[in-house]
Amino acid sequence: MKTLYLMLLFHASVQLQCDKKQINANVGGGITLVCSYDTKSFRYSKKYWCRGASRSTCEIVMDSDGLAKRQRFNIIDAGRRGLFVQITGLRLDDAGVYWVGIDKIYADIMTSVQLVVTEVPVSKPKLQPLSSLVDRPTCWGLPVTVRCTCTQGTSVHYSWYQHTLHQDILLQSTSDLRLHCSKMEKDSHYYCKASNDISSQKSDILSVQVLMPADSSCIYVINIQDLPVYDCVDRLSTSAATTLALTTCQATEKIQQSESRNQSLRINQTHQDVALIREWTGPPLWYMLLRWGSFAFLLTIVCSVNTYTRRKATCAKRRRRPPNIAPVILMS
Repeated sequence: MKTLYLMLLFHASVQLQCDKKQINANVGGGITLVCSYDTKSFRYSKKYWCRGASRSTCEIVMDSDGLAKRQRFNIIDAGRRGLFVQITGLRLDDAGVYWVGIDKIYADIMTSVQLVVTEVPVSKPKLQPLSSLVDRPTCWGLPVTVRCTCTQGTSVHYSWYQHTLHQDILLQSTSDLRLHCSKMEKDSHYYCKASNDISSQKSDILSVQVLMPADSSCIYVINIQDLPVYDCVDRLSTSAATTLALTTCQATEKIQQSESRNQSLRINQTHQDVALIREWTGPPLWYMLLRWGSFAFLLTIVCSVNTYTRRKATCAKRRRRPPNIAPVILMS
């Protein structure tokens, strides 16, 4: 009986052979299995690909008739050129035992294949600005986005951290880091971490030097390894001159405002002094009485002198007048 079973297996292996018994592949990749079979006997028989530990209990994933077919699986019967089994977009749960089978009365012809799916370790991530630093956008306060990428690795997850003396702070779990004035108040250091289920790697340090902090139109410099550093000397001098001019204008304006305020105070004080003078500097009552009394005395003297002069003149006239002599009438 054992001999008969071995003979059947040998006969089946002659009728159906595949180029691999075990396939090692990575997550996200694909495989192509090439099998040859007896085209004279089974050219028009149904071929299938099933999954399971046992040939009697495996589940058919796809077949050459197209009755059982899945999106990532495909089987192509090319006749004399062979039977091709393809799987794309491999996942970890795709690993297991598979069977290539040919439909045959009483007993199908089958051969097993072991599929091993593993993840690819991540490589050291690299940092690349999405906008050119040659134009020095950081010198004019424009935002800059830095992307973290790996040349190798499957199912890679990216995270950005801020490096400090005490601890590293997780900023975000994305591949892109956006730098802008509103997020930076002082010099900072960042790095990206790439990881999957089997490995993790850190990028080089990204240094940001803040030359002039501001909510907008700030000045900062980005330093990434293997990339040139662009300074902001002309922008910094222009900003310094602008700041000095603004400071001078503000100081002049303050001085003018102060002088205007002082002048207003002096004018108001002068008005108040004039009002006080008008209110309190009038002649006192005794002076007014003395003044009017003197005037009345002088007027009385003048009137008396005038009266005396008139009387004296009248008396003088009377003395110069001759006496009245009564006329003598002569009687004849």
